[in-house]
Amino acid sequence: MNFALRSVIIATSIFALTAFTFLNLNWDINPNYVIKFSGRGATGTFTGLKGTVNFNPSNLVGSKIDVSVDATTINTGNKKKDEHARDEAWFDVAKFPTIKFTSSAFTKTADAYSAHGTLNLHGVQKEVDIPFTFTNNTFMGIFKVSRKDYGIKGSGPSFMVSSDFEINLNVPVTKK
Repeated sequence: MNFALRSVIIATSIFALTAFTFLNLNWDINPNYVIKFSGRGATGTFTGLKGTVNFNPSNLVGSKIDVSVDATTINTGNKKKDEHARDEAWFDVAKFPTIKFTSSAFTKTADAYSAHGTLNLHGVQKEVDIPFTFTNNTFMGIFKVSRKDYGIKGSGPSFMVSSDFEINLNVPVTKK
């Protein structure tokens, strides 16, 4: 193989590798993330976020998020409420220890993005859209989840705790 042909092959390979790297940005989840939930009668946080984040605003078709949260990490700031939240009437973490989201598509909105995918909560899978911004390597989004849609009935008088909860995400990431 002559020098010119070898140079073309090497240059093409480097270009293809560079283009692939640009199109597929992989991210590590920064441990300073925040997942908050709020509703009448219960507010708090979850930790234990892990998974794969491959997001590029310039290549939404090639982007993919597959993450999970450890449901046992629910923290309302009240030990007794946490115990109730983990029991069979609520999250039933012995049976359903993980909350999972897997994206299937991304869209660009006027000033943000939307991730469409499957939220697996309490053993129920539902299609959801999560609106978010991506600024300074941080995903920020707010969306609502109805606990009743996922078979979480709760205990006691139902008027004491909201059916709908607002989920607030603030997830900084760093390039791998």
